[in-house]
Amino acid sequence: MRFMMLMIPKVYQPGVAEGENPGFAPDPESVKRMMEYNERLARAGALIALDGLRPPADAARVSFREGKTTVTDGPYAEAKEVLGGYWVIQVKSREEAIEWARQCPAGDGDVIEVRQIFDIEDMPPETQAAGKSEIVARAGAGHRKGSVG
Repeated sequence: MRFMMLMIPKVYQPGVAEGENPGFAPDPESVKRMMEYNERLARAGALIALDGLRPPADAARVSFREGKTTVTDGPYAEAKEVLGGYWVIQVKSREEAIEWARQCPAGDGDVIEVRQIFDIEDMPPETQAAGKSEIVARAGAGHRKGSVG
């Protein structure tokens, strides 16, 4: 089973001045602890992918409404939670994914949301047929059998 662990750091939330700075970078000690955690995930054979995301001040949102798109530059005062990074892991169960999230050296006020990734095989046959794409598979949209999204 594949899961995405979404890091929602306190420092990226609206009103936290430090994270609203486009030049923000985490402190070296936090990075060191996180790399040790990432190495444990990799050694356990659970890690598929991971990345940290730059602050919302560097972001842009593309919104869709009534057939039109609108682009809004960050930061976003109306946002309640802002994604700061993610891990994609392969584990045997939801409980194991949660246990990995519990072991993360997250800071006070940080949150990790654990969500299972949709695999095409979990869907009805007609949905599976609609979700097949050789081009997407070749482009690396997964080294797995198939995913949706």
